[in-house]
Amino acid sequence: MTDQNHHEKRFHGNLARLRSAERVAMLEPARVVAYSLECITARNVLDVGTGTGLFAEAFAAAGLAVTGVDASEEMLAEARRFLPNACYIEASAEVLPFDDRSFDLVFLAHVLHEVDDPVAALREAARTARVRVVVAEWSYRQEEHGPPLDHRLSHARIQELSLAAGLCLRTQLNLAHVDVFVFDVT
Repeated sequence: MTDQNHHEKRFHGNLARLRSAERVAMLEPARVVAYSLECITARNVLDVGTGTGLFAEAFAAAGLAVTGVDASEEMLAEARRFLPNACYIEASAEVLPFDDRSFDLVFLAHVLHEVDDPVAALREAARTARVRVVVAEWSYRQEEHGPPLDHRLSHARIQELSLAAGLCLRTQLNLAHVDVFVFDVT
């Protein structure tokens, strides 16, 4: 596309829809956050592609200091409405404005399928993480909610991208609508 602010795979719909009770139930944020934190001690999290801050809220509820980044100022404004005490910065997943190893956990939920360069996004996540990187994506099947199938990432594709970024899969959890991939940073 010629307009660098418009990306075909990025969400351009009604922001309120992202917070519908049905969608929140499908995403299981509390369960995803608990799984993301298993077997580690974390004080802070970078929520890459924070969107409306749904997962940022769940991390804050778990006691973590939250920093959210998103390429959309409109999304960040919405996130601030729900979690005003977090730090929010407009930035792309491929170029994170943080020092190496700045966050105990770097979390990418439903964003890897939207970025222009997923390997670069994963490399940046690994660079800025001290302990763990977690990727949550829609399950790879056509569903009424979420992106179309041709925008979704299969398990094999996520594994391929993560290996190219230097990440090795520790474990994964497949929920009803979301697959969660955990990478420990060494």
